[in-house]
Amino acid sequence: MICRHLDKQNHALMETYRAMSHELHKLQVEEETIMRKLYELMSAEGLLPKHKEKREPERAGESSQENEEREP
Repeated sequence: MICRHLDKQNHALMETYRAMSHELHKLQVEEETIMRKLYELMSAEGLLPKHKEKREPERAGESSQENEEREP
């Protein structure tokens, strides 16, 4: 009798664990997607810190005056 009750509790706990684990995974994927979109938006708006080494190749096609206007 007690053993059957414990088995039912164990089963219920395992189902709850699986559901919570699945929900956590969905939230982690959603967070990653949102962070990626935020990075894209911030990059498009020019809100990310600029690194000269990384930014120079992107600016290669621009005039030097445009480059100077962007630098602080």
